[in-house]
Formats: sequence, structure tokens, C-alpha cells
Amino acid sequence: MNSIKRHIPNSLTCCNLISGCIAIVMAFYGYKMALVFIIIGAVFDFFDGMVARLLHVSSPIGKELDSLADVVTFGVAPSMMVFTLLNQISGFGTLHTFIPYAAFLIAAFSGLRLAKFNLDERQTTSFIGLPTPANALFWGSLIIGIGERIPTSHYSVAAILVLILLSSWMLIAEIPLFALKFKQWSWHGNEIKYIFILSCLPILMIFRISGIAIIIVWYVILSLFTAKEADLA
Repeated sequence: MNSIKRHIPNSLTCCNLISGCIAIVMAFYGYKMALVFIIIGAVFDFFDGMVARLLHVSSPIGKELDSLADVVTFGVAPSMMVFTLLNQISGFGTLHTFIPYAAFLIAAFSGLRLAKFNLDERQTTSFIGLPTPANALFWGSLIIGIGERIPTSHYSVAAILVLILLSSWMLIAEIPLFALKFKQWSWHGNEIKYIFILSCLPILMIFRISGIAIIIVWYVILSLFTAKEADLA
């Protein structure tokens, strides 16, 4: 029985990894399906950790497997979506052949962020730097929102390159971001978390899938506000 319990979280993590692999393939055929499998991977990523804690079967191999799966699902998959988008936009003349490969900076910095997370003991109840699932959801929803309407010009390419650099920096930046973990359910002490959750609903209703990108930006802004308030206190 204990042997079976130990394999349950790892099986869920492997499902996350498989979802990421499928998302990479889908990036060539349709952005929406790529985002769907990133979201599916995020669901498996949430439950593998929760199940491991409930069954008290966390292990070093599970931790390493989780990071590997996250690199694929939340690093390589969104990178491939950005790569495909940049390939569809013309700009910068002959440099256009090489520019799309800048998308893989997202994968590289996602791997670096996950490595830092595994070694950083400060991130038990909050995050330092943008979590890789949030970054992947930002890119996936943004691409779906602008993919069909983005003008094919070097200005569009430049804007995407700037966003790649900014999001890569956010992954490893020493910026504290709150986590949606509740020790108790009262309003006091959880104000920012409840404000964030309640504000997500109208954003999704108005902007639909594209609203996910707005929510991620809103999450960063609220975290910065919370950190500033804590410093002033």
C-alpha cells in the first residue's frame, strides 16, 4: 500500500509532463489547444503536490520530477507558442530568421527560476519572482488575445521581444509575490487574497481568455503594493 501511495503523486506529475509535451505540439497547430493543455498541466501540478502532502509521501525524486515537468509545461510550451507567433510576423528584414529563437529565453529563465525555487527556503508561504505557471498562462492568454489581430510589423516584433525580456527578468527577480494559500479563512490577514480572487471574476467575464494575462499583471501589481505596505509598516 505504501508503495502505491508513493507512486500516485509521481503519476500526476507525469501527467503534467505529458500535458506539456502535447501543448508543445499544439503550438504549431492552434494556440487555444496549446493553452488548454498548459492549463491541464497546471491542474495536475496543483494536485500532485497536494496529494503528496495528504499522503505524506513527498520525496526528493518527486521534487526533481516536478521541476522537470514544470520546465516542459510552463517553460518550453509557452516558448514554442511565442516562437510560432514570431515566425508569423514579418519585421527586421533578414534578422527575422533568427529573432523567433529569442522566445526560448522564456524556457531558459523558467528553468533557472525553478532551480532557485528548489533551493530557496524563503518561498514556503509566498513567492520570490513570478511563478512559472503564472508566466505560462500570461503568454498563452496574451497570444490568443492578440494572435489574430497583431499587425505584422517590426514594431510588433519589438514589443514582443521587450515582453520576453521583461517576463524572463520577472521570473528570477527578487520581488516578493503573495501565494494563494490560506492558513485561516477570515477576512483579516487575507484581504489582498480575497480582493484578488473577487476581482478576477469580472475581468474574466469581460475579457474572457485574454483576461488571464490581465489577471497575471494585476497579481504582480497587488503583490508590489502589498510588499510596499509591509515595508512602510
